[in-house]
Amino acid sequence: MSTTQKPRLEVCLSPALLHLYDTTNTVVVIIDIFRATSTITAVLHNGAKCVIPVASVAECISLGNEIPGSITAGERDGKVADGLQYGNSPLEYPRGFIEDKVLVLTTTNGTRLLHMVKDSAAIVIGSFLNLQAICDYLVSEGKNVLLGCSSWKDRFNMEDTLFAGAVVSKVGDKFDINCDSARAAKMLYEVSTGENLLEFLKDSSHYRRLSGFGLIDDMKYCVTPDLHPIVPILQGAEIVAFK
Repeated sequence: MSTTQKPRLEVCLSPALLHLYDTTNTVVVIIDIFRATSTITAVLHNGAKCVIPVASVAECISLGNEIPGSITAGERDGKVADGLQYGNSPLEYPRGFIEDKVLVLTTTNGTRLLHMVKDSAAIVIGSFLNLQAICDYLVSEGKNVLLGCSSWKDRFNMEDTLFAGAVVSKVGDKFDINCDSARAAKMLYEVSTGENLLEFLKDSSHYRRLSGFGLIDDMKYCVTPDLHPIVPILQGAEIVAFK
């Protein structure tokens, strides 16, 4: 890449569209605001050794049995999955509980997308909780970027797209953007600014789904910017805090 040419930035609005994007030599940001990437960010900032993301509940249980002192966690359709110890709420993992432990995690959308990405330069975890840290990392790396929205069972969702738009709004001038989904995400985010993000999301499908489970406090936490200023990065099979 020429030193005068800006790296590319694109937004993938659903895992079902991932095959349309070239992730080679690209930093891929996995986004699952409600709640996987928010939980991973909180867990690592609160001192966990690592998070091991797995695709299935069965694999989660199996790894939990193999790794001494590990915690198995995850959800299906917003509820704690049968056979797992804990759920997918960032509020479940304060430092006094999670510090120095290994979290084995499976979720409906976010961990699935993570396992779909191939041949990337890096896979990092994005959430409002680490928004500025992610933006700073992407600029410092100087590589092509794909913001990957986990969506909801392959369907577009508002909260992941809002986060992608926040990143584009903050660092878009450092990248070459020829991607209408990136432009649309930015527009959506900029329409939402000046309002409480959770209020903006109240008519969204995922807000309705999770509020039906009594998880409003979770969602409020997940849209709070920069509470956990770290960059979780996938190294081998583990997600750790980037040093």
